[in-house]
Amino acid sequence: MLRHSSSILAFTLALCASSALAADAGTIIFVSGSSELDSKAATVGATVAEGALLRTRGDGFMYVKTVDNGLFILRPNSEARVVTYQVDHANPGNTQVKFELVKGVARARSGDAVKAARQNFRFNTPVAAIGVRGTDFTVFTDSQTTSVTVLAGGVVVSGFGGSCRPEGAGPCEGTASRELFAAQKGQLLRVQRGKALPEILRGGDASPDEVSPPRNDEPEARGSGHSAMGQGPSLDPQKASNLGAVTTNLNKPPTGPGEDKPDGSLPPEELPDVVLPPEKPPVVVVPVDPIPVEPERKVIWGRWQPVLGKPAPINILTQNKKGDMVAMNGNFVLYRMPGKDYVAPERGTMGFKLMQSEVYMYTDYGSKRIESPATMSNGKLTVDFGARSFATSADVLVGRTEKFGLSAQGVLGNDGRLYGDAANGKAGVMNVQGLLGSEQNGSARYIFDARLDKNRTVNGGTLWQKQ
Repeated sequence: MLRHSSSILAFTLALCASSALAADAGTIIFVSGSSELDSKAATVGATVAEGALLRTRGDGFMYVKTVDNGLFILRPNSEARVVTYQVDHANPGNTQVKFELVKGVARARSGDAVKAARQNFRFNTPVAAIGVRGTDFTVFTDSQTTSVTVLAGGVVVSGFGGSCRPEGAGPCEGTASRELFAAQKGQLLRVQRGKALPEILRGGDASPDEVSPPRNDEPEARGSGHSAMGQGPSLDPQKASNLGAVTTNLNKPPTGPGEDKPDGSLPPEELPDVVLPPEKPPVVVVPVDPIPVEPERKVIWGRWQPVLGKPAPINILTQNKKGDMVAMNGNFVLYRMPGKDYVAPERGTMGFKLMQSEVYMYTDYGSKRIESPATMSNGKLTVDFGARSFATSADVLVGRTEKFGLSAQGVLGNDGRLYGDAANGKAGVMNVQGLLGSEQNGSARYIFDARLDKNRTVNGGTLWQKQ
């Protein structure tokens, strides 16, 4: 009997421990049509826990507000699972979040905790892994193809293969990953089964919004020029109570003319006062504090992962609190710090010379990877402001004898962003993400990766100065 009771107690404790580990991920704030939460009819106010399965039918929509003020929307004929949602309030950088879209169309907007732990966010589909740069994005997927568009911020996407596996956590970084940012309007990233490298395409019929359009009341993307939540449902399921009328006691109006005043007559024996002209007041010079000049936004790049025993100069958890992450490529990251925005000139061209670089070569033999130092020389960077384009080239030297020529071209954003065209795995073509700056009358920084041959790739960062 004692042994039987002990078994029941052990089972109960295990069940309680299992329940305690399943954290709440969010709350359903809007439901329309046929929608299900864990195979039951979804209702407004219902809690969405880790492991929950969300499903919509042909007319179904479901909006979930996450516990860190993010947003997850499931459109018709879609199915998704909340794999992990562990928010660490004491150490936000340890937060772990993972979604899985099995089929259909979903939109995800990062919450506060995810923004502090982007390195621990993963959004899986049957064929791809999606990471964020502080983001609002929309995804369509079936069993063979995934398409991603970005409303705010940016994403990094990779097909499954090699070290990028569905059971992993955080974004898949490297030469097989591609980034897409909201500024690249009208473009999407598409991944097909069996192809690790995503393609950058024009939207068209492949866009998630074309496959399954949003409701008219779906919240606007932040920074779109509209209200952050548009005209749609409030993210808080509890409506605010109506405010009562506020009244203010006003002072009584002044008494009528003549009241409480002398009649103005003078005693016969008195003469009226002589009115002298007022003295001209002295001129007082009030010192005016000078208007502070906002500094230009600085650009910082560097390595956030240790390589060849060298420690990482940049701690992304710390740096995320100081500035805006613009791009991450492999072991390198690019930040823009607070300050006055850079505005690209409307015309003219500018040439840059290479001032500094840090480059590493990676040789893959099956599952084994060998890291080697490399150097960069003969660098050229030209920006055509009128055409809103750039071109760059350089030689990468490995050891004493091997030299590889690399090149890239792309478009220039109004804020100085450099968006490189996708290399699509072509040897000698770089994937570039960069920024122009105003330091020393003109500077540029970009991070990149490129394929050298079948087994070797390079990854690095560069600093350029106006010639």
